[in-house]
Amino acid sequence: MASILERVRGHGNQPVIPSLPSPEGDDVFEEMTLQEHLEELRTRILYSAIFVVIGFGIGLAVAMPVLRLMARMSGLHDFVTISPMEGFTEFMKVGLYIGIGLSMPALVYQLVRFLAPGLTRRERHYLYRALPFVSILFLAGVAFAFFIVVPHALEFLSHFGGSVFTSQFRAQEVVSFYLKLLLGIGVVFETPLIIFMLAKLGVVGPQRLSSLRKYMIVISLVLAAVITPTPDPVNMFIVAAPIYLLYELGVILARFA
Repeated sequence: MASILERVRGHGNQPVIPSLPSPEGDDVFEEMTLQEHLEELRTRILYSAIFVVIGFGIGLAVAMPVLRLMARMSGLHDFVTISPMEGFTEFMKVGLYIGIGLSMPALVYQLVRFLAPGLTRRERHYLYRALPFVSILFLAGVAFAFFIVVPHALEFLSHFGGSVFTSQFRAQEVVSFYLKLLLGIGVVFETPLIIFMLAKLGVVGPQRLSSLRKYMIVISLVLAAVITPTPDPVNMFIVAAPIYLLYELGVILARFA
C-alpha cells in the first residue's frame, strides 16, 4: 500500500495528476478567427467564380446545339422570338446554366472546403467521399428531365385544345420551362445521398424512415405537382414515381449506413 502511495505522490511528496487522454481526432474542430473565416470565404468565392467563368465559356460553345436539341426534343421546328434581343438573351442564359452545371462539382467542393473547419474529421471524411455522387445524381436528374419529363410535358401542352389553339411557343418560355424542370429534378435526385449521409451521421435511422412511407407518397405527389406545371396526371406520375423510388433507395442505403 505504501509503495502505491509513493508512486502516486511521486518525487517531493507532490501528488502526480495523471494526464488526460487527448480528444479523439474525429471530434477536433479547426478553430479560426473571424478574419480567417472572411479570408477563406473570399478565397472560395474567387475560385468558384473562376470555375463558373470557365464553364460559361464552354457553355457558350455548345449552347446553340443544345437549343437545337431542345427544339427537336420538344417536337418544335424552331423557337419563336418576338423581341430583337430575345434570341441572344436565351442563348446567353443557356450557356450560363450549362457553365454552372459543368462547374457544379467544383462549386460543391468549394462549399465543403469552406464548411470544413466547423466539421469533425469524421464528418469531413463522409462529405469528401460523397462529392462525386453529388455530381452523378444531379446529372442523372438533369438527363431524366431533359429526355423524358420535358418532352412529354411539352407534347401535352402543345396538343392541348388543338381544335381551338395554335401552339407557337416563345423561346423565352420554352427555355425557362426547361431550366426550371432540369434544376428541380436534378436537386430531387440528390435525395438518396442526403438520406444516406443523415443516417451515416446518426440523425435518422432506417426504422424511422420506413415509418414515414405513407407521408412520402403524399410529399412525392405534391413535389411532382410543383415541379411539373401541367395538369396532365401522366406527367405528374412520371415525376412522382422517381421521387418516391429515390426515397426508397435512400431507405435501403440507410440500412447499410
